[in-house]
Amino acid sequence: MPVINRVAALSDEITAWRRDFHQHPELLFALDRTSGLVADRLRAFGCDEVVTGLGKTGVVGVIRGRNSGSGKVVALRADMDALPIEETSGVPHRSTVPGKMHACGHDGHTAMLLGAAKYLAETRNFDGTAVVIFQPAEEGGGGADVMLKDGLMERFGIQEVYGLHNMPGLALGSFAIRSGAIMAAADRITITVRGKGGHAAAPHDCIDPVLVASHIVTALQSIVSRTVDPVQSAVISITQVKAGDAFNVIPEVAILNGTVRTLSESVRDLCEARISQVASNVAAAFGATATADYGRGYPVTANDPERARFMADVAAEVSGEGAVERAVQPMMGAEDFSYMLNARPGAYIFLGTGPGAGLHHPAYDFNDQASPYGVSLFARVIERAMPAA
Repeated sequence: MPVINRVAALSDEITAWRRDFHQHPELLFALDRTSGLVADRLRAFGCDEVVTGLGKTGVVGVIRGRNSGSGKVVALRADMDALPIEETSGVPHRSTVPGKMHACGHDGHTAMLLGAAKYLAETRNFDGTAVVIFQPAEEGGGGADVMLKDGLMERFGIQEVYGLHNMPGLALGSFAIRSGAIMAAADRITITVRGKGGHAAAPHDCIDPVLVASHIVTALQSIVSRTVDPVQSAVISITQVKAGDAFNVIPEVAILNGTVRTLSESVRDLCEARISQVASNVAAAFGATATADYGRGYPVTANDPERARFMADVAAEVSGEGAVERAVQPMMGAEDFSYMLNARPGAYIFLGTGPGAGLHHPAYDFNDQASPYGVSLFARVIERAMPAA
């Protein structure tokens, strides 16, 4: 079955919603306009229940099928927040807010889930309850976790949850998914190196923390190449080095900041332990000290195998089997939908939007031609997961 006819008929309306969101980007939890419009539209569609303020500015809509004898409750999720980037796309509907833009396509995600909600509220051709989740603060704020802590799953009795993300460079209307880990955990590290400062012309009287920090940066790479199992995946990237204020002074302290990406909890634990060991022991060899502060961020985004197969089958109904990659390579980027997948079984899939600027690029713009595929996928997930009697 291709794109749903009714969804295709809604395309212009969905595009208008999306471009309006694009022109008025909002960040993290400060989504008053966006969440207000979402809630208003869900009410206008005739959703049985619309709840606002969950996870600060999250919105949840409830749509009951014609039959509810199954007692099944399946959720769909979209993120709503933008990024602090100055847009350079030059499109007519470009951002009207300086320094803010939808550079990750969350405007498209929100519009597609609204389209699915409108279709489902009209047709109700399923046996159970559909829950549509509009989430704030995916871009670093952990909005999914905040909604969960507000009782999202328990309040609505959610049993399964599904989400998607647009993917520039993937053929328009195609899909990519895999069982198990599909996106990485994202952690932050800060390593503080303490030496002995002094005059740069007398390094023999000092313990140079910059030199020590440089050796630590190099030594940390041995964790991936010599400690982590070669068939596993890990990334340790030091992205900031901060030390000193003068060209002729050896400072007392150097600070390293970076990120760690892993695809399993065991490798995550290993990296955390080894980073501290390597930093402190390398520093000790120079007579310095080093302490590592390891902050855990978003967990691994891991698809339930059964639900991943199910979502791939639904995607094949929408776009054809040849347009579905069922064993895509995991990405080392991170996604806070991982919290929801840790709370309930479900799956996360990538939707191809064709050629164009990449995610988080200032020239990025969501391709509206992809919307009918995403909306159809969302709608069919509900109809296939809870078929009408």
